[in-house]
Amino acid sequence: MAHEPILSGVGLSKSFGPIEVLHAVDVDVRPGEVHALVGENGAGKSTLMKLLSGYHPASAGEVVLDGHPVRFADSNAAEAAGIVLIHQELNLVPDLTVEENVFLGREPHRLGLVDRAAARRATADLLATLHTDVPVTRRVRELSVSQAQMIEIAKAVSREVRVLCMDEPTDVLTGRETEVLFELVRRLTADGVAILYVSHKLDEVMAIADRVTILRDGHKIGTFDVAELTPAEMARRMVGRELADMYPPKPVVPDDAPVALEIDGFDVPGFVRGASLRVRRGEVLGVAGLVGAGRTELFEGVLGLRPAQGSVRKDGRPVHWRHPEDAKHDRVAYLTEDRKAKGLLLHKSLRENVTLQSLERFARPFVDHRAEQQALESSVQEFDVRVARLDVEAAALSGGNQQKIVLAKLMLTAPDVVILDEPTRGIDVGTKRQIYFYVGELLAKGVAVVLISSELPEILGLAHRVVVMHDGAITGTLDGAGLDEETVMAYATGLRHDPPPTTPESPRVHA
Repeated sequence: MAHEPILSGVGLSKSFGPIEVLHAVDVDVRPGEVHALVGENGAGKSTLMKLLSGYHPASAGEVVLDGHPVRFADSNAAEAAGIVLIHQELNLVPDLTVEENVFLGREPHRLGLVDRAAARRATADLLATLHTDVPVTRRVRELSVSQAQMIEIAKAVSREVRVLCMDEPTDVLTGRETEVLFELVRRLTADGVAILYVSHKLDEVMAIADRVTILRDGHKIGTFDVAELTPAEMARRMVGRELADMYPPKPVVPDDAPVALEIDGFDVPGFVRGASLRVRRGEVLGVAGLVGAGRTELFEGVLGLRPAQGSVRKDGRPVHWRHPEDAKHDRVAYLTEDRKAKGLLLHKSLRENVTLQSLERFARPFVDHRAEQQALESSVQEFDVRVARLDVEAAALSGGNQQKIVLAKLMLTAPDVVILDEPTRGIDVGTKRQIYFYVGELLAKGVAVVLISSELPEILGLAHRVVVMHDGAITGTLDGAGLDEETVMAYATGLRHDPPPTTPESPRVHA
């Protein structure tokens, strides 16, 4: 491996208005290495990447390319120099096709016209290297989130790249897609490409990175060879404290605890068939399974977001929700897996976001903005939202703090059943622990929690019982001695399948 850096940041600082979010950070990346950036949400990782790749100008310090200071006019200038950023948020045009997105602004031409056949062939070749079976003529809006992320990666590597900056690239990928990405990273580094890699998944960092720079609150804590650190030591340096006891103790759920939510014989056409489950007060029911198993679709059907049929009971009473608003009036709250597209109004204030689902509480008959502000201040304190000022838009917050705002919004409705869909996706280890212990506080209040998660340690750490889904069906319900990763994966992959429980016939409702 060459030792002279391709790209360096020297004393990089960045301020947005009066708030400095990055403080004199030094970092460099060498040919053929993977240099990871880790830190809690809001530590400055994405900001540092954007300074190095031309998306933001630095407030102080300089960017050095091949030993010479450079000042990129914009990201296009950085890309022309071989520095390409794969964003954490997808940067694709939904109404264009896969091939149109990959070559947008760089279309191949022949005889003065766009050579669509050449673009199609080149895109197909790129996707083949990524083992991504997506028709190149399909529009991006028709793809799953993980497929769209693979298109984003194909778009990046289609350029003459020297430094590839990846911001949480595996956040929405399946396990197999993550393996394919790692194979690509190894091929690129073998060809001398330098990789800057942001991830909150410390096991990934240990597996793929050569060096790691740790940031905390916009300051550089240090740069280390990955071999020098354990994941626990990395986490401690990130948060500035020990992270023992990642999960709260599981309270005992009495056998006679009331059933808060019961689903029986539930079908979501095209996604789920014959699902039955129940969750009791003070209990966490985990819902595990691979991507595409039907976990999210099941509860979207229950809440009226998809056509569905089956029996739903809340506190023993039959219910039929046509919309999550109906469920809210029955004290059921739903945390969507996509906080940015479905959980927040990114360009509205924090106050408007926090009180949005409880607006009737603040209308007397006109909206009481002072009461809203008090609710925001209480929520910021209760959920430890890290924000310098309260008068900012939700888009200005880091991913972890945005998630806390979504939780605060839900809890302002005073639910006694909470459905959490991927509650810690894209969240750093310290914020994860905060959310886990908040779940523990909910249980102490007798709230029933449904936890849908792709992270098995999270499911096993929090859940009293686990429902496992495979290909639209519940393959097993596990508790006690059955709660281990190997057993859960056997059910999630369809290798094991218990017969469905026999329950009295319940009246079916249609939506």
